[in-house]
Amino acid sequence: MPLLRRSLAVLLLLGQAHAAAATAPLSRPKLNLDPPADLIPQGPRNNPAGQSPDQDQPLPEIGDFSGTVMTPLQEKELGSAFFRSLHNETQISEDPEIADYIQTIGQKLAENSANPSLPFHFFVVVEPTINAFAGPGGYIGVNSGLILTSESESELASVLSHEIAHVTQRHLYQAFQAANRLTLPTAAAMLAAILIGAKTGSSQAGQAAIIAAQAASTQYQINFTRDNEAEADRVGMQTLARSEYDPRSMPSFFEKLQQSTRYAGRNLPEFLLTHPVTVSRIADTRARSEQFPFRQYPDSLPYQLIRAKLRAQTSASPADAVNYFRAIANQGTRQQRDVAAYGLALALIADNKPADARPALQNLALQYPDFPQFLTALAHCESESGNRDKALQIYEMADERFPNNRAITLNYVRALLSRKRADSARKLLQQYSRHHPSTPEVYGLLAETYAGLNNPPESHRYLAEYYYASGQTRAAIQQLRIARRAGGDDYYVNAVIDERLRQFEQEEAERRKR
Repeated sequence: MPLLRRSLAVLLLLGQAHAAAATAPLSRPKLNLDPPADLIPQGPRNNPAGQSPDQDQPLPEIGDFSGTVMTPLQEKELGSAFFRSLHNETQISEDPEIADYIQTIGQKLAENSANPSLPFHFFVVVEPTINAFAGPGGYIGVNSGLILTSESESELASVLSHEIAHVTQRHLYQAFQAANRLTLPTAAAMLAAILIGAKTGSSQAGQAAIIAAQAASTQYQINFTRDNEAEADRVGMQTLARSEYDPRSMPSFFEKLQQSTRYAGRNLPEFLLTHPVTVSRIADTRARSEQFPFRQYPDSLPYQLIRAKLRAQTSASPADAVNYFRAIANQGTRQQRDVAAYGLALALIADNKPADARPALQNLALQYPDFPQFLTALAHCESESGNRDKALQIYEMADERFPNNRAITLNYVRALLSRKRADSARKLLQQYSRHHPSTPEVYGLLAETYAGLNNPPESHRYLAEYYYASGQTRAAIQQLRIARRAGGDDYYVNAVIDERLRQFEQEEAERRKR
């Protein structure tokens, strides 16, 4: 599997944006996010007093092939296509609280990076393995397993800052240049064969393509290991310190990973296979980190809550999660005990025992009035208990207290739809769209909302956008054709349908030429 992923990463950089979106059967809906336009950082960097002078040294623009390899528009299109295709290969977290947290911490780091003008999109992959990676177009993924392995927010930030450095220093596009000796048709054919081989598990063509791609990129991988990893450590540590996270967390996390896998044999974490950690590398990062003044870096409450939520969601069973949180219920500080109570409540709800979870969530919502996570959990608890009107009341109160909060708004919309209040849901989504970019999750809710309003053309149009965002272009085309046949005399809606249908059909035709 590591071989497949490394080869796939190189081939994705060789293909055009439209060639990267793979399709999947209708029975397998998956989600994807387009990069929000408002994620381009504009603010100034933080410069806490007492930082090392090494932070302010100019950084070399190593490997900046942007003028000769691809334009910014092509880069953005490739990134979007990469992310759409990624949903066909793995599970991306759709939880808005998890998505918002990783985007918030990632954007804080990006604003203090070597190139804060670059757009970034951060997301969580629901995988127990320890891994993080940077894709084209500023897409940076981190596995849930890595988040749970981290023991501090600074450790998580150190990994993200390292991946951000790979993007700002143009290391991915050095890979493009190094692999450019392969012709585009050959690279596209290899990508198609790898995708077929990965899905069937038995395709000889897929296995052959993997071997060929690996051989073609061997020298690149060696150079990347020697040069770019060291630079990403150095640049990433500067970003880490500027963002007021602990620079010492980087060598500490590397050392922890190395020690924990000492007897792993070939079963090394994906992160160590793509980011080899050596004794000299740990020593170098530790020496650099000691240049920064020592101080305490407390973890934020959202970091602790997200880890608890991921633990509850990804445990082998809800019962296992319940046992885990009960075992730590009385450990640590008051806040750590409250986080354990939150995790236990989520695990109890998943274990079909919402009544047991209600008292703790009610107490937490009162103790932490400035944190919406507890209100959304309490509303979810009431909904799972069958008290849908009570859940709706909580969401309404939460929406007033935390306007424009993505998790609250989208869950509020779901609650409205469950009570057949589609018109109220539509108005809430319209208001939401003024402050947030459209995502597949929003497209799905819009499709359900317009179905409730008995508007088939709009319902199928938004369902088409949902499928397209997940990389399922053929399913999107089918939905647009249904929308067109549904009729209606709305010139604007029909024009939008016709234009999107033309785009999708052209993209599918180009994909079939490979």
